[in-house]
Amino acid sequence: MLKIDDIHVYYGAIHAIKGVSFEVGEGEIVALIGANGAGKSTILKTVSGLMHPRSGNITFCGENIAHMEAYKLLRHGLAHVPEGRRIFLQMSVQDNLEMGAYIRKDVSKDDLDRVFNYFPRLKERRKQVAGTLSGGEQQMLAMSRALMSHPKLMMLDEPSMGLAPILVDQIFDIIKQLHADGTTILLVEQNASKALEIADRAYVLETGKVTLSGTGKELASSDEVKKAYLGG
Repeated sequence: MLKIDDIHVYYGAIHAIKGVSFEVGEGEIVALIGANGAGKSTILKTVSGLMHPRSGNITFCGENIAHMEAYKLLRHGLAHVPEGRRIFLQMSVQDNLEMGAYIRKDVSKDDLDRVFNYFPRLKERRKQVAGTLSGGEQQMLAMSRALMSHPKLMMLDEPSMGLAPILVDQIFDIIKQLHADGTTILLVEQNASKALEIADRAYVLETGKVTLSGTGKELASSDEVKKAYLGG
């Protein structure tokens, strides 16, 4: 579904991503793990059109999207849940969800019901101002808003950041359910243990380069990964 081929991305003179290549197959959960500053979020921004590579190719569903604008990529079925949630704080929960579906003309009650099935807490708070939600609820809303566009590929950037352990478990349970229901997922996550537990495949990034790759189980049992990211 998604193929990243030797991309190089710069912030001004800073060479942030240095020849990264990887693939996401339809129906997979693929995780990117690594320390702060490794380039994980930059890769997601580049895939979703918020940034563009200086060289290299990005192919999504057979089409080269390396220099496509973000709003066009959303119409192609690529949704990005950014780090920090970025919900509309002054709007209600339901208004946030409807904004997530702005590209579609056929939004129905069924779309909202589908999202509320995953996140029943949001149904209780549908009229509440989003800025008054807890951190976990805001993360649920950010994911729900992306789901309203009916994405083929959902990219999640640090969905567990700042959440209590019980909420982290809930978020990962929902990610697993989304995957079971057919959503392809590219996951950036500092909680390497949780990410590798659910990932079909994973890639380790260090200073803008892929240094290790394998199945989630292979990387979880790697001595190098255990030492660097799993506290082993």
